[in-house]
Amino acid sequence: MAEAYIVCAVRTAGGRRGGRLAGWHPVDLAAQVLNALVDKSGADPALIDDVIMGCVMQVGEQSTNIARNAVLASKLPESVPGTSLDRQCGSSQQALHFAAQAVMSGTMDVVIAAGVESMTRVPMFSSSALAQKAGLGHYQDCSLRERYLQDFSQFTGAEMIARKYGFSKDQLDEFALLSHQRAIAATHSGAFDAEIVPVATRLADGSSNAEMHTVDEGIRFDDSLAGIQGVKLLHEEGVITAASASQICDGASGVLVVNERGLKALGAKPLARVHHMSVLGHDPVVMLEAPLPATERALKKAGMKIGNIDLYEVNEAFAPVPLAWLQATGADPERMNVNGGAIALGHPLGASGTKLMATLIHALHRRGGRYGLQTMCEGGGMANVTIVERL
Repeated sequence: MAEAYIVCAVRTAGGRRGGRLAGWHPVDLAAQVLNALVDKSGADPALIDDVIMGCVMQVGEQSTNIARNAVLASKLPESVPGTSLDRQCGSSQQALHFAAQAVMSGTMDVVIAAGVESMTRVPMFSSSALAQKAGLGHYQDCSLRERYLQDFSQFTGAEMIARKYGFSKDQLDEFALLSHQRAIAATHSGAFDAEIVPVATRLADGSSNAEMHTVDEGIRFDDSLAGIQGVKLLHEEGVITAASASQICDGASGVLVVNERGLKALGAKPLARVHHMSVLGHDPVVMLEAPLPATERALKKAGMKIGNIDLYEVNEAFAPVPLAWLQATGADPERMNVNGGAIALGHPLGASGTKLMATLIHALHRRGGRYGLQTMCEGGGMANVTIVERL
């Protein structure tokens, strides 16, 4: 079987809700990433067999197959197709898996896996809330509710994980501060320069100040532990605040995936090889715990131990998730989210999968590591795991 190689990996800098990317239509924002992948890799756009794009809230501006619409808004020719997928927060990580499987099978040679989410313009829960308001029902109005007897809530799930693994509010706040500190250090050192696609600032009112957006807007460069500790609890009896949760974010990201024939056709040098891919379903009520058993299973299938992995990207949906992952796996905390995570950098839902992969691959190159592992919790109680080898 052919191998799957990643030859280019990019992302936009995150934009805060109502911030520097709020004026971008998500189709156009995604198109910027597609253009950057072509430009940076030097690929002939006509050689791209497909674009697979993750997007969670597929309604309004993100509806009607945003992947194809982004292709049509980009410099790619009309001959390049596109399809959109939703595996919740793991959508573009799954897009990478599908792209890798396509080139490994030999049915395709060059595929873009990407993701986009404008959480300003298409707010979280829009796809279900708008339909319910229009009288089209709710996705749980079926035997699903009879089986689980409750609504699924990521916020409740995060609190359940914090209780199960014994994390205090102070521990979560300290981790949140660490995320910002690492993101600040990465920004100042230029660690993100190779992965960030500069795009023009477009504010919510459509205006632009001619500045390019190149720095993740969610990073609190002047934050302190006291400031984080002063943020109001999300639930009165809980331990999580908005400061220890991922930030609402606008952004897009993507990777260019090829096999050996694709490498030859593009004349490109690979950044990484996809070593392992898997996905696992878990408890949909706790919801966010799936990365723990998924990682254990992935390492076993790959014939590896956690100590073989040089860097880990574990999505910081809520602080208890990566902390529980560390506790369960026995992983080295100094290797996890070394450039900060979604608490500081933002979590643009459908774009986060290939966003984290871009950060992971460039961090492996910058630090000289060999293997990197990426995982993230997903709505419905699922988790993807991807292991890559730096080349």
